[in-house]
Amino acid sequence: MKDYYQILGVSRSASSDEIKQAYRKLAHKHHPDKGGDEKKFKEINEAYQTLSDKEKKSQYDNFGTTFEGAGQGFNGWDFSSMWGNRQGGGDFEFDLGDLGIGEIFEEMFGFGPSPRRKKDIKKGKNIEIAIEIPLEDVLKGREREISLQKSISCSRCHGVGAEPGSSVKECFSCRGTGQVQQIRRTPLGSFTTVTTCPECGGEGFKPDKPCNVCKGEGRIKGKEDVKIFIPAGVDSNQVIKVEGKGEAGRRGGKPGDLYVRIYIKKHPVFERKGDDIHTSVPISFSQAVLGDEIEVSTLAGNKIILNVPSGTESGKVLRISGKGIPFFSGVGRGDMYVELKVKTPKKLTKKQKELLEEMKKEGI
Repeated sequence: MKDYYQILGVSRSASSDEIKQAYRKLAHKHHPDKGGDEKKFKEINEAYQTLSDKEKKSQYDNFGTTFEGAGQGFNGWDFSSMWGNRQGGGDFEFDLGDLGIGEIFEEMFGFGPSPRRKKDIKKGKNIEIAIEIPLEDVLKGREREISLQKSISCSRCHGVGAEPGSSVKECFSCRGTGQVQQIRRTPLGSFTTVTTCPECGGEGFKPDKPCNVCKGEGRIKGKEDVKIFIPAGVDSNQVIKVEGKGEAGRRGGKPGDLYVRIYIKKHPVFERKGDDIHTSVPISFSQAVLGDEIEVSTLAGNKIILNVPSGTESGKVLRISGKGIPFFSGVGRGDMYVELKVKTPKKLTKKQKELLEEMKKEGI
């Protein structure tokens, strides 16, 4: 049976630093790329993966490669409660209860989730922000510049993570894969799992000399001015995606994306309903009775002439085609609806009162 302590040449009382130092020395010596024995290198790596992990080391120290005494429990499990009746040397019967077999094995042997891909590890996070714009801004596509405090690419190492003049090399532990294999021996047999490489954090590469500014991250906290194009017809709570303007990736990894949530300010005169615009305009009693042409302002600030038909009642709504919000698709636009409200005068001149009295006599 393999003795991991003997393989690394350390005592059972060796500290984690001593174990790591011994591993690095042997790994450099036996690395296949340096003419070493590949089988020996894998054996050294296997030993280090076990002894460098506190939980795995404890399990190994308690049970060894033969797992002596494992019948009394492994990693907190009581095997005797799991085995069924074993008559005549027959097969074991498991009582898994409500757990699935995957959950049983993960709990028993410490199988963690599959290691992340290198591109997922290095990719920067997405950012979501909210901005408020006036209602008038939805009539035309506009460009807006905002300042973001976020992770940006390090200007000294240009995002590589290494000091200028030094290089980034393939990780000698995982040979650039970002993953290492680990063998677990259990009463049920040997199990091989793939875990994230502890030396490079799953990236597969490490700088010889980390950048003095970003400490090898390839990114630092800073400010970036970002231009955002807000298309015509955008509506409140709509999200615009700006690719590559999120957090910078680690060591040259792909940056995240920026998501901009739009909110429309309330307008004092116009109300938006879908792609239509609604407003109200006051008219006099005589205009309502006799009819008239009135001047009405649009959301764009233009003036148009609106015909008020004779006999108009207060609350009547007139539609003006094509004076609403542009469709987000870019083709066509909504309408403008004008509600006519007949004003009741609060104060009248003597002549006005006389005229109204005459109209009253005429039944108007």
